[in-house]
Amino acid sequence: MALYAANNISKGIAKYAAKSGVRLGGIICNSRNVDREKELLKAFSKELGTQLIYFVPRNNVVQRAEINRKTVIEYEPSSSQADEYRNLASAIDQNDMFTIPTPMTQERLEEILLEYGLMDSLKDNYNI
Repeated sequence: MALYAANNISKGIAKYAAKSGVRLGGIICNSRNVDREKELLKAFSKELGTQLIYFVPRNNVVQRAEINRKTVIEYEPSSSQADEYRNLASAIDQNDMFTIPTPMTQERLEEILLEYGLMDSLKDNYNI
């Protein structure tokens, strides 16, 4: 569902880019730890005419921090996940690639999802 949302956001950016100067800096993946996830996000980003800025790996410390009502950096500042968030902040800060995206049609987005095996998983889980 996040890819559908990102594609729709890209449609909005493309629509208003000429008037407002708005641009897309790239895609950030908050991993769900599914097969071929990083490859899918790279292909998705390329299709939009942008980049995958950062891939945040899944780590259970996030849930423990949330339960304790803290950020990961507050909860476990020396954890590898805290370092991932610091690296993400740096990647965003240092990014200088801002583009007008080329959003996909619904059909093309679903083709990419099928190509990387995600639609098969959705069909199995949701009886699509």
